[in-house]
Amino acid sequence: MLAGLAAVTALPAVAQDGLEIIGAPTPGAIGFQEAATELASDIHWLDSMLLVIITAIVLFVVALMAVCIFIYNRRRNPNPATFTHNSPVEVAWTIIPIIVLVFIGAFSLPVLFKQQEIPEGEINIKVTGYQWYWGYEYTDHEFAFDSYMIGQPATVGNYVLTDEVEAALEEAGYSRNEFLLATDTAVVVPVNKTVVMTVTGADVIHSWTIPAFGVKQDAVPGRLAQLWFKAEKEGVYFGQCSELCGKDHAYMPITVKVVSEEAYEEWLQGAIEEYAGTPAGYDVASAQ
Repeated sequence: MLAGLAAVTALPAVAQDGLEIIGAPTPGAIGFQEAATELASDIHWLDSMLLVIITAIVLFVVALMAVCIFIYNRRRNPNPATFTHNSPVEVAWTIIPIIVLVFIGAFSLPVLFKQQEIPEGEINIKVTGYQWYWGYEYTDHEFAFDSYMIGQPATVGNYVLTDEVEAALEEAGYSRNEFLLATDTAVVVPVNKTVVMTVTGADVIHSWTIPAFGVKQDAVPGRLAQLWFKAEKEGVYFGQCSELCGKDHAYMPITVKVVSEEAYEEWLQGAIEEYAGTPAGYDVASAQ
């Protein structure tokens, strides 16, 4: 079985040797993964900006509470005031939140619109979520493949990091640290190219996401949705299905490998021959 798995993984691995693993979770860490796209950078900046605003509001409210507790406690102020209204204060606590929300919206809406306005793709891939693996179709070149977690019964093992599974991970260029993250085949895209993914589900709702890219899109059966990204750094990036989809939801990871244009073209020729059954050098477009 290991020999068969090695044969499946050997072709996609050719163009990705020596890639740095960038988009992966770190045990005990907090915060975002390193941003690898403009979308992710925008999200990180927006999060930092909102954190500043939220922190300022919390400190202001805590200061007001402290002043009220200190000045208007029963010992310092035994005779409480009897007024019920303060028009300037009421106007202020209505207007100031409106200004804050408009300010936040002025920065957050462009970030949202950038994600939702899908540009013309230089690479177009259809993604289909299954229980419990992903299917990818490179629609520009008419080939497709399925992607299973290394260690899933469909590859080798039974969701347990055995010696056999670790050997399979090493054969595919990973280590035991990538168990539950690495897949037998990966999405391969060129660096600095716009990738548009059309996402759907074959059975139940799944969700395709790569945190380092700042993208997440539900895969809903019977519907087509799109996401896009332009990866700015070569490397290996991991994601997970992010919509509860059944008992093996935790075992359908996503692997994307961002390579140079030259490496991508080399991989593409081999992938067309391997997955589409088209001999190398055959002009796919002329056969359409």
